[in-house]
Formats: sequence, structure tokens, C-alpha cells
Amino acid sequence: MKPELSIVLPCRNEEQALSHCLTKIKEVIAKNKINAEIIVSDSSTDKSPEIVKNHDARLVKHNKEGYGIACLEGFKAAKGEYIFFADCDGTYDFKEIPKFLRYLKEGYDLVTGDRFSGKIEEEAMPFSHRYIGSPILSFLFRIFFDSKVRDINSGMRAISKAALKKLNLRTAGMEFASEMLIKAVKKNLKIKELPVNYYSRKGDSKLRTFRDGWRHLRFMLLYSPLFLFLIPGIALSLIGLVSIILLYLNKLVFLGINFDYHPMFLSALLLIIGYQLIIFAFFAKTYAMTHFGENSYLIKFLHKHITIEKAGISGTIIVLFGLTIYLLIFNNWLNTGFGELQEIKNSIIALTLITIGIQTIFSSFMLSILGIKEK
Repeated sequence: MKPELSIVLPCRNEEQALSHCLTKIKEVIAKNKINAEIIVSDSSTDKSPEIVKNHDARLVKHNKEGYGIACLEGFKAAKGEYIFFADCDGTYDFKEIPKFLRYLKEGYDLVTGDRFSGKIEEEAMPFSHRYIGSPILSFLFRIFFDSKVRDINSGMRAISKAALKKLNLRTAGMEFASEMLIKAVKKNLKIKELPVNYYSRKGDSKLRTFRDGWRHLRFMLLYSPLFLFLIPGIALSLIGLVSIILLYLNKLVFLGINFDYHPMFLSALLLIIGYQLIIFAFFAKTYAMTHFGENSYLIKFLHKHITIEKAGISGTIIVLFGLTIYLLIFNNWLNTGFGELQEIKNSIIALTLITIGIQTIFSSFMLSILGIKEK
């Protein structure tokens, strides 16, 4: 008989807690009369596989290191309509399984635990994780993706098989937890967050604070070009543009100091970098639309009204303006008999225009390439 629920336990060297977890899960299944299977996705080098066999659970032995890989290998073997998964290190209470299953049956696509709304046992979570790492990452997630999820690092979750297929999850490490939530939000899946208790783990922790924290943050930034590229790009462009104009007109005064042309080099650099970051934001968003099925009315509008030809002509005009300035400078140099010139400001403006023009021309081709949809 096909199980209704598949309980997947990603496992790597958890011999100290695994037997306890499997016993508790079997008690919960029997008490609540759940039609379920237990799958342990294992890459252990200790006695964990033997413990699994002694408890008559299904062992998926893949020997590939990584939390994401362990989950994905377990999901492949799952036969249930719904999948529940949690760490098998003794940190979670498996009595919560029926509650997770109930919300999936009520129509939620993804149910995830919230440790910060439940009880966290003393010393279960290091100070840096409890008050700095997880809260900050979860806060950034809510800002970046307009979500209400309070605990993005929870290791206790449940998802319907149908919803899982929509997500196309791929990451191998701890960032798998972030990938699942990010894609669930972007696919407009119905998400429910439940308070869960969190206990001290049995055995050594596999978590590496800075490395795994960075992997979560990096993944969120990659999926949020607005915060990674667009906002910094607009800020740098505006600072560069305003300052370069004021410096060119000799009107930039700060703390009683009149700034000359030397800071114009920095202004030009900020403007060029900022403009490139804005372009990167459009690259990333276009790729997300064509490969991940995201939607953006702004990008669609730009693709419709700003063609390669229009962008190419605009970029060429900008380049020609820069070249014209250089030609005028060269002409002045000829008229002075190849003597000294005071044309540094105009040279900086010309250089900036030519660079931005070339960026515009070739970026339009790149946007068009990224905008080609795969069949």
C-alpha cells in the first residue's frame, strides 16, 4: 500500500541520536495511525546505517556530503503524497508530525517550523546563532522577498510532493533551506509557519557558523538582484553624477574646502560602476524570467520598447559625444603648438561618456541573449 506520508531524515554520523529519533517517529506513527514510511538518507561513516536496519526503516545510502544532497536523495526515494523532513540529531520533537501533516491536508504547500516562537532549550543554540545569525538572515529574507517567515533556518519542514516538483531544488549544502523558501515564495506557494521547540543536539554539530551563514546570505543575494545590484547601482550612479557635475562647475565645497578636478576621477568611477551594476540587475532579472519563470512588468516593458537597435544607437551617440570632446581637446592642443593644456575635466567627461556608451551597446546584446526563452 502506497504511504500517504514519507518521513525523510538527512543523516551523517548521527549514531548517538538516530535510534532515539526513529523510536519516537514510530511511536507517533502508531499512535496517530498515520500511513507513513521512514527514509534515512545517509552518508555516515559511523554505525548509523546499522541502526536504521535495526529499526526496519528504509536506508538510502548515497555517501554524498551535504545537507541539500541528503534531502534531495531522500526525496527521490519518497513514495508519499506528502513529505516531512527533519534533522535526526535530537533537536526536534517528532510529536509535531501530525500537526504538519494536517496543515498540508488543509491546502498548504509548505509547512515549516519556527523555533523562535517555540521553546528553545538552554544551550541548544549558540548565542551567535540565536541572537545574531539566524535573526539577521531571517530579517533579510523578509526584506528581500517580501515574506513573513520568521525562521528560515528551521530544520523541520513538510511539503507536498506536487509543490516539491515545482521548486526544482538543486543546492547541495545548508543553503538548501533558503533555496526551498525562496523558490516557494517566488512560486506563490501557500506557506504555513508553526511554532516548534528546539532542544540540545546529541553528538557533534556539523554546522560551521561563518561558512554556512555566508552560503545562506550569498544565495539570498543571488536571488535578489534588486538589493545586490539595483539599489547600490542607483546610489553610486547618483553620487557619481551629481558630484561630477558640481566638480566640473567648480561648485563643490565641503567644510570650507573648494574641490578641484582630482575628485572627478572618483566621481567618474562611481558613475561607471553604478551604471554597470544597474545593467547587472537587468541581466539577473531577465535570466530569472526566462529560466525560473519569474515575472516583471518593468523588464517586459524594457524588452518591448528598448530594442538592440535603439540601445545601440543611443550608445553610439553617447560614444560620439565623448569622441567629439576628445577631438576638440586635440584641436586645442594643435592650436597651442602642442603646448600645455588644462583640459583634464573635459578629458574625464569624455572618458566617462565613451565608457558608458560602450557599456550600453554591448549590454543590449547581452540582455537580448538572456531574453531568449528556452523551449
